[in-house]
Amino acid sequence: MMENKSLIAWMEEVPDPRIEKMVTYPLAELLFAALIGVLCRMEEWDEIVYFAEENIEWLQRFYPYENGVASEKTLRIVFSRIDQQAFAAAFTSWAGQWSQGGIIAIDGKTLRGTGKSGKAKSALHVLNAFAHDSGMVLGQKPVDGKSNEITAIPAFLESLALDGAIVTIDAMGTQKDIATTIVKQKADYVLALKGNQTTLHDDVRRFFADPAFAAECRTHTTTDAGHGRIEERICRTTDNIDWLRDLHPAWTNLRSIAAITATRTGKKSGETSTETRFYISSLPPDPELILHATRSHWSVENKLHWVLDVTFREDLCRTRKDYAALNLALVRKIVLNLLRQDSSVKIPLRRKRLKASLDPSYRASLINAS
Repeated sequence: MMENKSLIAWMEEVPDPRIEKMVTYPLAELLFAALIGVLCRMEEWDEIVYFAEENIEWLQRFYPYENGVASEKTLRIVFSRIDQQAFAAAFTSWAGQWSQGGIIAIDGKTLRGTGKSGKAKSALHVLNAFAHDSGMVLGQKPVDGKSNEITAIPAFLESLALDGAIVTIDAMGTQKDIATTIVKQKADYVLALKGNQTTLHDDVRRFFADPAFAAECRTHTTTDAGHGRIEERICRTTDNIDWLRDLHPAWTNLRSIAAITATRTGKKSGETSTETRFYISSLPPDPELILHATRSHWSVENKLHWVLDVTFREDLCRTRKDYAALNLALVRKIVLNLLRQDSSVKIPLRRKRLKASLDPSYRASLINAS
């Protein structure tokens, strides 16, 4: 695990891109004002400044603010210049306290509001590391388009505290270098197989298609009802794969393979559809654990990406100059972590943000708990 740090200490570690003798507003004060503004439902730079000015005495409980609150223009300029790699590294250091094993999903998200009109591919794309059990974001790394996730993932994994974790990645991330990096980080992997790994995918698929081989697999079944349908999932796993390791020796710690068959039946229509997905893993052939890991992976969509878009309106944010969009995206994730680690009130995140804007003592408790 990485060294635990308070949020205040972490703020003060971010390097200031400005000339020291020309600084009127300390960087930590600017970051803190932006953080509190986003926490309290402010979405534009002018709103952040207005909220800070109205709550200056509260802010001074944490920082001096001897020269008051910086202008909107100053915030824009400074956030566009803060080194996003250094900012992300400091965030990962702070967030590492929640990286305690469990399922960690790696997945990409496009910041759609940063795209130029008529040029969808111009929007920024970031990789996120999401801890399923805690609901915390552990890291962020920008990539040059979704297609370049493959080359960015190994370096991203090396920056994270993964000891004892199970790392899940969709089929695009099923690469030999990525599996090796995960193992070097003292973690395990569950990686999806699709057409990008043609021969490996076909070899695994043929194995499970053979009734004799499939009959020897360990199985686990779950049944869920919701969204107007009943879904049964059957996970079959085996470590009888010496033949596969001989055919594909470059896969580090390849220990088991799995097939997960999902059968969905509409409650009203009665119509049934079936889909089977295949996986490779460094885990032992535990069908319950592997099924849990694959299902948990999709929490990155529901509990992170969806929340950023709906609760924080991330896709509507038009900030895009230099590093500003990436730095502001990190601020949103800091706020998300602050809200998720709070168990004092059992209310949705949207209402927690409202409570923080109206209740100074609750707002302070979130910061102090960090």
